[in-house]
Amino acid sequence: MATRILSSLLATAVLSLSLIATGIAQETPPAAAPALSEAAPMIVEPTAEANQTDNTAEPAVEEPLRRPTLVDASRISAGDTAWVMTSTALVLFMTLPGLALFYAGMVRKKNVLATMAHSFAVAALITVLWVVIGYSLAFTPGSPYVGSLDRILLGGMEFLNESGKLTVSEIAPTVPESVFIMFQMTFAIITAALITGAFAERMKFSALLIFMALWSVCVYAPVAHWVWEPGGWLAGRGVLDFAGGTVVHINAGVSGLVAAVIVGPRLGFGREPMPPHNLVLTVIGACMLWVGWFGFNAGSAVAADGRAGMAMLVTQLATAVGALAWMLAEWARRGKPSVLGMVSGAVSGLVAITPASGFVGINGALVIGAAAGVACYWGATSLKSTLGYDDSLDVFGVHAIGGIVGALLTGVFAVPAIGGATSSFGNQAFGVIVTVVFSGVMTAVILGIVKALVGLRVTPEGEREGMDIEQHGEHVL
Repeated sequence: MATRILSSLLATAVLSLSLIATGIAQETPPAAAPALSEAAPMIVEPTAEANQTDNTAEPAVEEPLRRPTLVDASRISAGDTAWVMTSTALVLFMTLPGLALFYAGMVRKKNVLATMAHSFAVAALITVLWVVIGYSLAFTPGSPYVGSLDRILLGGMEFLNESGKLTVSEIAPTVPESVFIMFQMTFAIITAALITGAFAERMKFSALLIFMALWSVCVYAPVAHWVWEPGGWLAGRGVLDFAGGTVVHINAGVSGLVAAVIVGPRLGFGREPMPPHNLVLTVIGACMLWVGWFGFNAGSAVAADGRAGMAMLVTQLATAVGALAWMLAEWARRGKPSVLGMVSGAVSGLVAITPASGFVGINGALVIGAAAGVACYWGATSLKSTLGYDDSLDVFGVHAIGGIVGALLTGVFAVPAIGGATSSFGNQAFGVIVTVVFSGVMTAVILGIVKALVGLRVTPEGEREGMDIEQHGEHVL
């Protein structure tokens, strides 16, 4: 079963990629919009001639930044910096404690602590890796496919208080580079943490740590560079992703599916009931995700401006519509609207509006939210049941499906007056397929390495006893 699902997934993805690439190769790609911000400070170096009085001289030509640069502190916007720092805290809040609680409520009681430990340990691990190498690979100019090594251990990032100078990223030129690094770190954290829900209740903790370390460096950082660094090859094609539809959600969702299939189903899956032990925790976690997501989407403007305001508004709207759409679909099919369904619908709306939030208006938000609610309900129920894979907490059904819906519809509903760029359904589909193939193949390779090193899952006896006791020697009373 596992081999058949993986083979079908990869064959379909490769075929689709070839068809889409053939169909759009002759198109002139639209001008790429900067992934996070269109503003750029203008750096003008005075010359000796410029210091002389010459009323007839032409003004100096100003050039935007092309790479992280040391600038005068007067160029920093206090408002933009305050908003991005606030957004950074909100996005970290999405993982700790939001996602930790959201996932913990859906597993069985014997696995609650282990599930929460996944989010906590990932936050610590990715923080260190991001500082050591992740940021440099993702957000410094290098090749179109991966960044340079200029910022390993954050070398070259400067804050010179006495001389009043500091470095800024070319992507966020009115914010200190240290703040931008922190903001993007929280994205890397939650992307890795999302994957853990797919193989909850069965993967070894040691295997988890090795897998996440390799995945963050070898999968997340390159995809982030492709889409969000202005020199990335997908950015150059005009693929739009404002806050993480491809980089975060499709990336995590596809990797989660591959991991769930390779690790294998939980003991008794499909034969024994495995109800959530405490949906109150899940609802609380979902509420934290909803609130924190404003930092995720509106924060990706990296400025306290009108675009951030629009991103916040359409995020709220799409989330509400997603919750209602899932609720109504489930109500019509099962006769009752479940609380788990409502909060899952809200998350599906959040996921789908993420790539579109800085590009679409009200109409786009309404359609994207409704489409995501229905599509993710189908993905987490009918599709999962038909294919028979054990994606424990529906990472693929919600995040991959929702991310695909949002990414594709961004090409349909993007408004140039809002985001300064347009794309097309075909161009967005190209970005989706590339991400699906790369994430799926690389995840399978990494898991093969981890399996050879330490194995992937706990023993059957340990799984029956529960991950809390078996992996951590603790339990919930």
